[in-house]
Amino acid sequence: MKGQLAASLRDSGYDVVDFGAHHLDPEDDYPDFVIPLANAVAAGEVERGVAICGSGVGASIAANKVSGVRAGLIHDVFSAHQGVEDDNMNIFCLGGNVIGSSLAWELLETFLTAHFSEAPRHRRRVAKVHALENQKVGS
Repeated sequence: MKGQLAASLRDSGYDVVDFGAHHLDPEDDYPDFVIPLANAVAAGEVERGVAICGSGVGASIAANKVSGVRAGLIHDVFSAHQGVEDDNMNIFCLGGNVIGSSLAWELLETFLTAHFSEAPRHRRRVAKVHALENQKVGS
């Protein structure tokens, strides 16, 4: 699925930076690829990211450990745009074993064409989430 989505992105004019894996290895650990992606998004080196693992859950959990990342596990069209519009989601996670490539492409296109609304209530909520990233454990 990753190869198909990357090719579709390139065909649509997007620049694609591949953080791996570059071949299927059942012994791979998703944090080894998701964390470099999340760091690049948080640093502004890439505008948005896409992370794929079997269910998408692990990729989402790992990505959200990086300050400045707002990753969402997306398997439906509404969440693909709402996550960006309301929550300023910047990493799209999906389960390659959960959905097919046609739906994955539709969701990815929806994610990439959505824009943060900048509505005061949404800016306030994202600021509260950002503040949580700066708290010490137990605070």
